[in-house]
Amino acid sequence: MQSHELLREVFQKCSAKQVAADLGLSLSMIYKWPNRRTQAAGSGTVNPLDRIEALQRCSGDPRLVQWICQRAGGFFIKNPKTNNSHPEFLIPATNEIIQEFADLLGVIANAVSDNRITGDEAKNIRARWEELKSVTEGFVYCCEEGNFNALKENPPAVKAKPNPAIPSRPLGNKPLPENHYSLFLAWTAAP
Repeated sequence: MQSHELLREVFQKCSAKQVAADLGLSLSMIYKWPNRRTQAAGSGTVNPLDRIEALQRCSGDPRLVQWICQRAGGFFIKNPKTNNSHPEFLIPATNEIIQEFADLLGVIANAVSDNRITGDEAKNIRARWEELKSVTEGFVYCCEEGNFNALKENPPAVKAKPNPAIPSRPLGNKPLPENHYSLFLAWTAAP
């Protein structure tokens, strides 16, 4: 779908007059956005969606799209490249998901160990959660496509990289509360 087509559909559900008022733009400008831009006819105009796409393309920075998705209450996950390939990296990819989940549980358990969560701890939890979602979405996409070439080209590490936000033993030498024991099973065997 082209940007002008999407905007046409959006303006069927919301008032172009209200959009113009909220953005402080002329109504004629808003009415140009859903028109296909053609050089010959001089119709249409570069709409905000095209501008965002151009900004992301020239900067190559995915944070622009991630920011927009976050503002809309979502999360951006880039689709892996697709090529047919044998699923030989299925087990390492599965292990990476499990490791990311264990890392997330470690950050959460460490944060709640004092019965409160600070702003920095919340940021660490969010960062681990976003990483888990990204890794899992890439895996699920490959499953749906029957294509693990993207995993082969960028093989996941069977053992996660050390992360300073995730201590190897989240509570040090303190005994774990009984209800947290299962959360730290992966760390109890850690050296």
